Amino acid sequence: MAVMGRDRTLDAPPVRVAPSRRGFYHRAKRLIDVTLSLLLLLAALPLFVVIAVAVKLDSRGPALFVQDRIGSQRRKVEDGHEWSIAPFRLFKFRTMVNGADATMHRQHIAAYIAGDDRRLSSGSLDPVTGELKSYKLQQDARITRVGRILRKSSLDELPQLVNVLRGDMSLVGPRPPLAYEVDMFKAHHMGRFACLPGITGLAQIDGRCTLAFEEVIERDLEYVHNTSLIRDALILLKTVQVVMSGEGAG
Repeated sequence: MAVMGRDRTLDAPPVRVAPSRRGFYHRAKRLIDVTLSLLLLLAALPLFVVIAVAVKLDSRGPALFVQDRIGSQRRKVEDGHEWSIAPFRLFKFRTMVNGADATMHRQHIAAYIAGDDRRLSSGSLDPVTGELKSYKLQQDARITRVGRILRKSSLDELPQLVNVLRGDMSLVGPRPPLAYEVDMFKAHHMGRFACLPGITGLAQIDGRCTLAFEEVIERDLEYVHNTSLIRDALILLKTVQVVMSGEGAG
């Protein structure tokens, strides 16, 4: 399934999922997203400056990394609302050398989605026990010194608060994949697009990088089918705990 070309347009009809009539929830969630993301952006502005300077001093290239991702948007239809897949530009602090080649990541993701642990990148297995210690791409020479710190602390994700303000993302929802990842998805994986993608989600507080791909999908679908404002609040609170502890960071 070809999802997105270089011109950022869908070269196949959008994949639509189940209609939704939960208007109050989505309006309230949007209000919360805008309010919290704006407050967090204002509070974190000094930190943004410090991180941007550190990234620039550590390696050549821009402080911000802009990448095409696949999300979804809620649309009104005759019998309610539906979700359609839509590409958008995601913002992060740059954690890799400028112009890094994505070949290694593509190969790793292909093995991860296929459930083929033997083909995962070297370093994913514990050298002593031989057991899988993380599904995250390991021993990646493309990552800078500052980048490793930002990734470990999840501070590289802070610019996505701008994506939340723009309406591309929510604070809580499934993580937005790359186009070549979606090209490898099976039909039952597409249900995760029945909500806005998020900065954090159920998979990010329950295993993170230690989860197999199908386990991530299970958590994403479980969230999509059981959304509530209270649950979103609990996920945000748990996210703070998980990030502070470094649990499952990979």
